[in-house]
Amino acid sequence: MSSISEAVRGHVVCVPFPVQGHINPMLKLAKLLHHKGFHVTFVNTHYNHRRLLSSRGPNSLDGLPDFRFESIPDGLPPSGADVSQDILALCDSTSKNCLVPLRNLLSKLNDISTSNVPPVTSIISDGSMAFTLEAAEEFGIPNVLFWTPSACACLAYMHCRHLVERGLTPLKDASYLTNGYLETTIDWIPGLKNIRLKDFPTFIRTTDENDFMLNFIIDEVVEQASRASAIILNTFDSFEQDVLHDIASLLPHIYTIGPLLLLADQIKDETLKSIGSNLWKEEPGSVEWLNSKVPNSVVYVNFGSITVMTPQQLIEFAWGLANSEKPFLWIIRPDLVVGDLAVLPPEFITKTEDRGMLTSWCPQEEILKHPSIGGFLTHSGWNSTLESVCVGVPIISWPFFADQQINCRYSCTEWGIGMEIDNDVKRDDVEKLVRDLMEGDKGKEMKRKAMEWKTKAEEAVKPGGSSYHNLDKLIADVLMPRKV
Repeated sequence: MSSISEAVRGHVVCVPFPVQGHINPMLKLAKLLHHKGFHVTFVNTHYNHRRLLSSRGPNSLDGLPDFRFESIPDGLPPSGADVSQDILALCDSTSKNCLVPLRNLLSKLNDISTSNVPPVTSIISDGSMAFTLEAAEEFGIPNVLFWTPSACACLAYMHCRHLVERGLTPLKDASYLTNGYLETTIDWIPGLKNIRLKDFPTFIRTTDENDFMLNFIIDEVVEQASRASAIILNTFDSFEQDVLHDIASLLPHIYTIGPLLLLADQIKDETLKSIGSNLWKEEPGSVEWLNSKVPNSVVYVNFGSITVMTPQQLIEFAWGLANSEKPFLWIIRPDLVVGDLAVLPPEFITKTEDRGMLTSWCPQEEILKHPSIGGFLTHSGWNSTLESVCVGVPIISWPFFADQQINCRYSCTEWGIGMEIDNDVKRDDVEKLVRDLMEGDKGKEMKRKAMEWKTKAEEAVKPGGSSYHNLDKLIADVLMPRKV
């Protein structure tokens, strides 16, 4: 991959939204920009900075001379917990409390009397951290927004205001959640084919016109996008072609540079590659366990970093997996069950001890690449969806909230790589879907489609491919420092 010359070296400050699924792609992008020749400052919150040191070791954030980590407060009360913070609280607090600390950090980095780094030349921030736009304007530098969801989810977010204007949300009362109203088809968004209200991000499922998250999406994410110097999407053109055409008609300066994980795989610097972002400590042994299994035989089960479930839902998933009689690797976070510990029945442990492995966290990208993995039971977060596409692994989707519903819809109906399981999960359904995924005709067809998308994703990140080209274009158009 080509690099910019030392003479015009820039300094990019990267500001992710402070949860696992947003930190991961931002770190990949930061590594790519460093590989291209930029000095990088990666800004976590104090809370996540501490968690990273705890999970990855005391020297894990030492970085490199030209790839450094800094942290700012998130504005929430101090906590020693090791869990994902509440999304609503984070959105509210960061938007109100993080501008001043970021401004102070930028001033410190630019102070030639105390700083030994190049002046900051641009900011790349998460689309949910739009307060950074004000800081960028004050310092006279570009601010690129990185929208980390899928393009189809971003387009749905962009139309939330229109749902409000048409009276489709807020809902009249709570009965509209269950009376079939959410099956209403929306046919006036050209890029979103056969979309239903239930496929929109879950923040529209409110009866309150003052609902914080719905208004945050409209006012702080979508409305602020026009102020950005550019917008990055972690997708590739052939995967979401119609959606991207629609977005481009509404917002200029869109750069599709995904899948970032495939672009990042091209980096050869082992020290840079070793810088990680897992907020939970990875438990050892999962790869070794997979090595003992035959190819395409294991179901990988992981519901991401934020999804939570009830004790009963956990038990239904457990017995569905047990009754499928398929080997499985199941990631169960300590905070997976709402307000309780994740406790599985002793009979389940006994029945599956010879073909099941349970662990609290793992290196997911490495796991999905393993030849023994035949399917993925997932929450359909965008990172997980892209990771499964990049290795050609079909999925069973159990979407939880935010953009996961529309990712599930597209996986099942547009991309042909998934099957959906009902939110009111039943063990018989889990058993049937796992069997279909691993040995049925439907599973074979989904595998074929997943492999087709894998090939197209690889083409997008090769020299001459759309995403490879768009990354270079983003650098040339926006991030390259301008001579004064």
